[in-house]
Amino acid sequence: MFRSSLATGNSSRTAPFGSRLSSSRLAAAPWLLLAGVSAGAQAQDSDATESADLDLDPVVVSATLTPRTASQSLASVSVIDEAALRRRDPVSIADALRGQPGVDISSNGGFGKNTSVYLRGTGSQSTVMMIDGIRLRSATNGGPAWQYLEPRMFDRIEVVRGPRGTLYGADAVGGVVQLFTREGEESGAHPSIVLGGGSFNTQRASANVSGTDGGTSYQFSASRLDSDGTELREGGDDKGYDNTTALVRLSHRFDGGEKIGLIGLRGRGNSAYEGGNSDYVQQVAGVYAELPVTEAWSSRLTLSEARDELDDFASSGFATVFDTETRTARWDNTLLLGRHELVAGAEYQEDEITSTTAYDETSRDNVAVFAQALMDFDPVSLQAGLRHDDNEAFGEEVTGHLALGYELGTHHTLRTSYGTAFRAPTFNELYFPGFGNDALEPEESETVEVGVRGQFDRAFWDLAIYQTDIDDMIANTLRGNRFAPFNVNRARIRGIELSTGYEIDQWTLAAAATYTDPEDRDSGNQLVRRASQSLRLDADREIGDWNLGASFVAQNHRYNDADNDERLAGYGTLDLRAGWEFAPAWKANLTLENVFDREYATSRASAFQGGWDYENPGRAAYLSVGLGL
Repeated sequence: MFRSSLATGNSSRTAPFGSRLSSSRLAAAPWLLLAGVSAGAQAQDSDATESADLDLDPVVVSATLTPRTASQSLASVSVIDEAALRRRDPVSIADALRGQPGVDISSNGGFGKNTSVYLRGTGSQSTVMMIDGIRLRSATNGGPAWQYLEPRMFDRIEVVRGPRGTLYGADAVGGVVQLFTREGEESGAHPSIVLGGGSFNTQRASANVSGTDGGTSYQFSASRLDSDGTELREGGDDKGYDNTTALVRLSHRFDGGEKIGLIGLRGRGNSAYEGGNSDYVQQVAGVYAELPVTEAWSSRLTLSEARDELDDFASSGFATVFDTETRTARWDNTLLLGRHELVAGAEYQEDEITSTTAYDETSRDNVAVFAQALMDFDPVSLQAGLRHDDNEAFGEEVTGHLALGYELGTHHTLRTSYGTAFRAPTFNELYFPGFGNDALEPEESETVEVGVRGQFDRAFWDLAIYQTDIDDMIANTLRGNRFAPFNVNRARIRGIELSTGYEIDQWTLAAAATYTDPEDRDSGNQLVRRASQSLRLDADREIGDWNLGASFVAQNHRYNDADNDERLAGYGTLDLRAGWEFAPAWKANLTLENVFDREYATSRASAFQGGWDYENPGRAAYLSVGLGL
């Protein structure tokens, strides 16, 4: 966890998904690439060097709380590293995540508009989002505000798919997305500054300085984005967005190995929508201390606070406030036992809300203890974990996780796992006046997964098959003359994920394909706003002082309602990019998004609001010039 150790289609310009890219081609494309990757990789492996490319087998910490390569983690993981983030230069975190294995995105338009991230077909409230080990979310609606995070503040994104309740507690049903800021590791100061802009009168600027001096590491960053935005409905006005973010990160390691540090990140701005606008704040702050108690035992204490604040101003003049403050104290311990590791700890978390709405309760706390064993019996590896949560609002929950890995020769690892998790009822579901139901129980899930990964010096491929069963799903329904949330639904989500990557000469190639069957077990319908098929292809090439790249993302249809009557057509978009290092330490980047100007929507307004599709941005171009990129 820590860096150390929503009409039945869109416009006429966007045909249904099958008419432009058939389901069979969608399924076949990554398999064809995989065949080439595997053949090429095995051919190269006979004379490969001993050092593997860590970009293809990256070290991840979100899966197990300790550093493990992707092939060792016994989990389905994806990493978007610094190089990929800088090349693509996305405007939002959702743009970076779109089309990644097992990831689905639904948004009410672009540029700071409400966004949901679904991992493995589970709801947005069932995905944990963290920044450098600090959880950030709204306790009132339950989900993170993905749309307000500035990608240039982050150095790396880790996506862990599958239940992680044992390590992170409530809501880690679909998985965990963790954003990491940059840690100054190189000696001396390293400044950078980037200026640019483009379509929709968008202007961006960012500055950063990071480095080390003795045992002290530091990072100071700031960014500003201002855009007129685009229309959210056909014939509507452009809805703007602005974001100002600042980051400070400091740490010092003493001669005895002790380490202390702090992090603070604050983003604020305004986003307009149909019928009003919102001022927002997203903030995390934390201090930590690491202590090597013995050569085999290390301990870390983290105290943190996260804020999700929203002041909403409707055009009618009605204003509302929904602020969440989450305070956390967490104690993590890692014990080395020869080839094995034991991770154990405790966590206290308190949520407090401030609102113009008179909630029946405005705070709740949660106390948890957890333990995890990471055991290596080469060629067999075993991971087992258990966690107990005691929540003031909904009582006690126990979650567990068991994973088994087996090395099939030098390059392949077979894994299987079973895990449980739960989603906690939100403050809105429990306590919203006249609506909340304080007798709600948490949603509970069980997931079984089987996967295999092939890892080579210049290539990898990963295949995972899984099933998640969710009981006591919370749904708004009429019961006993009362419309309120109740534990009434069940869901079964089955899926297959395939990802692969290949490096050859100056080429970097990647592909990801996902098939998901997110079914409401009571109605047999597809869960709301989830696509069932997704494909992403990335290709980048370095040519001297130039780098060129392209990304293609395609998804099939989804439904905007539980009855599956409102069908939103599938889509495919192509993005192009080019970078030119025109002078020492100076670089220019050009990105062209949605090159063919496809019109598409992943959500629709309710019938009460008018029933129109939320339009995503069309073709756009952005140019940036920077020093020290």
